[in-house]
Amino acid sequence: MNRNAARGVDAERLVMDLLQLRGWRVIARNWVCRWGELDLLMSKPDRLLLVEVKARRQAGFDAWGSASLDGRKRRCLERSFACWLSQHADYQPYPVQMVLALVRLPVSAGQVRWINILETSLHSQDR
Repeated sequence: MNRNAARGVDAERLVMDLLQLRGWRVIARNWVCRWGELDLLMSKPDRLLLVEVKARRQAGFDAWGSASLDGRKRRCLERSFACWLSQHADYQPYPVQMVLALVRLPVSAGQVRWINILETSLHSQDR
């Protein structure tokens, strides 16, 4: 695993640990389908949290990674989630919140900025 991949894994671990401390349970991690990858999918009773994790050393052209979640990437996440949901029908009635977790490197600093992207029922939309 190269250094950037290792940093990404560390950033996802930090985000996952923080969310677990807040009562969220991991139901999928790095789940892949033809549309893309879901970094983290977490649950609380009757709620789902879809988390896209971005880790950066410094603010660059993509504003710590926030600009990387453009319309195309968001559609890929929504399609990936719909694909996951088609295989996990018991979660279909749950509302979904999508967040972007921006992790500032080094991960040891523990700095995470949370951006709420969407709070709705993604799966109620036609695909």
